[in-house]
Amino acid sequence: MPLRRDIQGLRALAVLAVIGAHAAGWPRGGVAGVDVFFVISGFVITGMLLREQRKDGRIRLARFYGRRARRLVPAALVTVGAVVGTAYALFGRARAEQILWDGISALLLVSNWRFTQQGTDYFHAGDAVSPLQNFWSLSVEEQFYLVWPGLLIVSLLFVPAVARRGQAAAAVAAGWAVVVIAASFGWALLQGSSAPTAAYFSTATRAWEFALGALLAAGVPLLRRLPAALGALLAWIGVAGIVASLVLIDMTAVGFPGPWAAAPTLATALALAGGVTAPPRALFLWTNPVAVVVGNASYSLYLWHFPVVVFAAALLPASPWSLPLTLAIVAVVGFASYAIIEQPLRYAPFLGGRVPAIAADPEEPAVEASDAAEPTPPAVAPAVPVVRAPEIATRRPAGWQPGTRYFPGSPRTAQSAAADPVEVAAASVPQVVPVEPVNAAPVVEAPRVPSVAMADSAAGAIAAPMTAWRERFRTQVALAAAGLVAAALLVVLVVQVQQPRPLPPTAGGTGQAAPAIEDPTAALQADLAAAVSATAWPDLHPSIDEVTAQSSGANPAHDCFAPTPQPDAAACTWGSGDAPRHLYLVGDSTAMAYAPALKALAEQSGGAIRVTTVGLYGCRFTDVLVQNDDPAVMQACTQRKNDVAAMIAADRPEQVLVSNAYTLGRTADGRDLSAADLIAAEAAEMARYGMPGRIVFLEAPPEGAPLGNCYTRVGSPYACATSITPVWRDMQTATAAAAAASGDRVVDALAFTCWQDVCPAFAGTLPIRYDQTHLTVAYSAHLAPYLRWALDGAVAAGAPAPPG
Repeated sequence: MPLRRDIQGLRALAVLAVIGAHAAGWPRGGVAGVDVFFVISGFVITGMLLREQRKDGRIRLARFYGRRARRLVPAALVTVGAVVGTAYALFGRARAEQILWDGISALLLVSNWRFTQQGTDYFHAGDAVSPLQNFWSLSVEEQFYLVWPGLLIVSLLFVPAVARRGQAAAAVAAGWAVVVIAASFGWALLQGSSAPTAAYFSTATRAWEFALGALLAAGVPLLRRLPAALGALLAWIGVAGIVASLVLIDMTAVGFPGPWAAAPTLATALALAGGVTAPPRALFLWTNPVAVVVGNASYSLYLWHFPVVVFAAALLPASPWSLPLTLAIVAVVGFASYAIIEQPLRYAPFLGGRVPAIAADPEEPAVEASDAAEPTPPAVAPAVPVVRAPEIATRRPAGWQPGTRYFPGSPRTAQSAAADPVEVAAASVPQVVPVEPVNAAPVVEAPRVPSVAMADSAAGAIAAPMTAWRERFRTQVALAAAGLVAAALLVVLVVQVQQPRPLPPTAGGTGQAAPAIEDPTAALQADLAAAVSATAWPDLHPSIDEVTAQSSGANPAHDCFAPTPQPDAAACTWGSGDAPRHLYLVGDSTAMAYAPALKALAEQSGGAIRVTTVGLYGCRFTDVLVQNDDPAVMQACTQRKNDVAAMIAADRPEQVLVSNAYTLGRTADGRDLSAADLIAAEAAEMARYGMPGRIVFLEAPPEGAPLGNCYTRVGSPYACATSITPVWRDMQTATAAAAAASGDRVVDALAFTCWQDVCPAFAGTLPIRYDQTHLTVAYSAHLAPYLRWALDGAVAAGAPAPPG
């Protein structure tokens, strides 16, 4: 039976969309290609299970999981191993160990749970993206198939045996599919609005997509009644819907997978339904040979594309050629994996596979239902017979007749069967096909020795599959390996010739004199100027590995900014209890990152200053509630702001320092907030304290590069330098205006984070940030003299500060 080429074309469309979204950011809804895969998977796998039930009267789980393991495990195992090895060679220890655990979770089929935990952890949600993050979808898929076949088997136990080979199995599958669709889609709607990160990676919110494909597979007998023209129309409408979904859906602006995942999944269902009867030539756009080839390799392309994108971002210099080169590497490595690993090992006889007669997918549904769960080995007789010399102990199997040619897997003819007086088991006797001799001399055979013939026959039955397997894949493996080696040499060449990126004209160079060291600001700027001009990483203390591993856990004020328990003012206060000056530091995690500086300031003040640091990470101290992905933060935010206001009213500190993230946000009901809106809301919250002229706005540091992505053992420090974003500038301008209106002051973060608008990853021997946003504990403490000078001697603009 001809295979469904349209399905391979849909897979090609899905994988190309995912690759484009991750590598180039287009199409913007390209990651919805994963949802297309899920529907196809449910359709193909359920169809295969139903065919097996119809043919054999039962579903064999061992055979099902063995087939999936042969198809999925080898390529996944090699990908994970290669990625982890590359991570240890390329990145620092902390990130390499994180990727190692990502790989372990991927192989254990729980990576979606791991990424859910990381994505909902406030201080890890901004970590460098894992090159194995795309494995989450494979975990979701296999978790579904750990349950779905067993559910069908158990349900069929309650169906009369006579009905199990008919449409009863399809009815059972359809019934369960409807239940799963209703329950899973409903949960996707609920969780998508309350916990979008968890919903995105959840099997429970994605199960309905597989079930939709399963429902379609159960309805194939009905779909076969569609006229071919109508089937083609439905298929075209479906593909148009998929393309529209991939191009129009903004994954950053809407919740997924509910409700918007319904668009690409329903469109995929239409395309699959129409393809049941539509002739392939009517679907030429996605049934052409190129689309089929890409669809065949879609699994390997999906496995490798994301690691290549992540590693390329770290290794390749920014240039117009970066994207084309990245896409070329994805193609070479993906197709090489398919040709060298996925396809050969999928059919390897030593793993229980069977070599297909053509490059076919044994799990792919045919245009008409096929009873063959696995393709049979090829059986093509030589065109010209070989003349054999007489031999004493013949190697020909029992029943041999002159003028015939033998090879494993060929059907026996009636003539040869009748000529063989001994009934031999089919599994141990090669079959025969009559061949007319061409210009062959008569062959005289010696008397046959049955025992030798039987042994040779059995040996041939064992050796023949391996021989056929080697012959089938030898050429493609050699060609793919050569292409892979060429691609590897090209990558090495590009990395070797990579030069440090040229500095902006305003950033200076190594020969430019550093600012004179006259005060803390000048000293900090000198360190930043040297870091911007550095061409090699210095010996940092603490190291990037150490600060990345410690994250926020090393911050002495961490518990004072956690959702629970309620912070204890005494435990969050540093300095002498008799200090004449009392300062408060409040805000979100940006304020928490300044806590080590304020702690050091108090401890170095000689008993003159006492500092209390309280707030809540993820909770902006504004008079409106700003969205956060962590439900615990959203639940505690309003109460924490009220508690802090009460503490300030009771203590009456001399000054309140406030710091919140300089990023845009939304209200709890989804309304977008501009930079001016957020700063106005921050000023309104500070007005609650009744301390005009005594509020100090600590600007949030400009965002840095994610160290896990930009830092490599072979790269330049300038790869981790960043510029100041327009959003940050807007927030800075709005803050200055709000402070001027209320008579309050601003401390400029650029003085200790950037030099001439270039923000390096380190200053002196200290890493500045441990992620994109938060200062390291060591660097924050290093800022204590500057903050003391800024509070006592000057404002950010350099004017004298009003007396305390």
